[in-house]
Amino acid sequence: MNEIIRPFKVFSGTKTKYLAEKICQQLECPLGNLVITHFADGEFSVSFEESIRGKDVFLVQSTFPNSDNLMELLLMIDAAKRASARSIIAVCPYFGWARQDRKDKPRVSIGAKLVADLLSVAGINRLITMDLHADQIQGFFDVPVDHLYASKVMLPYIESLHLDNLVIATPDVGGSKRANTYAKYLQVPLVLCNKTRARANVVENIQIIGDVKDKNVVLVDDMVDTAGTITRAADEMIKAGAKSVRAIASHCVMSGPATERVSNSALTEIVFTDSIPYQHECEKVKQLSIANMIANAIIAVSTNQSLSATQYII
Repeated sequence: MNEIIRPFKVFSGTKTKYLAEKICQQLECPLGNLVITHFADGEFSVSFEESIRGKDVFLVQSTFPNSDNLMELLLMIDAAKRASARSIIAVCPYFGWARQDRKDKPRVSIGAKLVADLLSVAGINRLITMDLHADQIQGFFDVPVDHLYASKVMLPYIESLHLDNLVIATPDVGGSKRANTYAKYLQVPLVLCNKTRARANVVENIQIIGDVKDKNVVLVDDMVDTAGTITRAADEMIKAGAKSVRAIASHCVMSGPATERVSNSALTEIVFTDSIPYQHECEKVKQLSIANMIANAIIAVSTNQSLSATQYII
């Protein structure tokens, strides 16, 4: 990258440094020097240890639990703004609080809108993110949003498996649009699951809509939290005669009993991107890197090129 044409620097928060380092390897540039100082009471401060005056600053930080990751990002943005950065681009491969995108009952918050407002007020000029829980969250921002898709790495992986009698499925009807686009691209049938919940994170019943008998099924979702839905769907499909069941999901939240559930489930494997680090051990869990995709997006943004050529738009 020619810094004379479009200078930029890449920095990272604490928990997403593993991904930022991979991105910088793809960009052939050093990761910027940023120090986060923690105080005894849990408060922390952010300091850029090099000049960013007049630079395009890319801040790589997913906002997965806990909330310190979001606060780190907000402080990084504020520090960059006060250090006279030319533009500040937040790179959030995983955008947290996205499940709170509407009022689905009285007297509840819309967390996704609140986080969008926080980032905007802090001072971002653009957001790069991937596979939002709901596409309309892009409209919560008053700055440009570059929405990337994990299909860029997931589709080649599915094709590499060379599965016969392949069927794409979704563990709930909310993900039917995403699963349908995978099915159309791969030119295979689509199966839906109708899910009812007893309460949050507790699945009461799953009904399969479509034929999975003697099929190799790939479940498609945007994220896996406690893995209750996706493992229950896999078990039901095996009961319905499926030959094998795999799952792909963009974001590896995998909280609480998720690892144990996946290990004990009928899933052959579950594949994520590395938007969130997976810190447990499970033979069925595989992660594919999105570093190259994000590096290409950074180059495209820095040189005012279209992002369409860097990904599958689905």
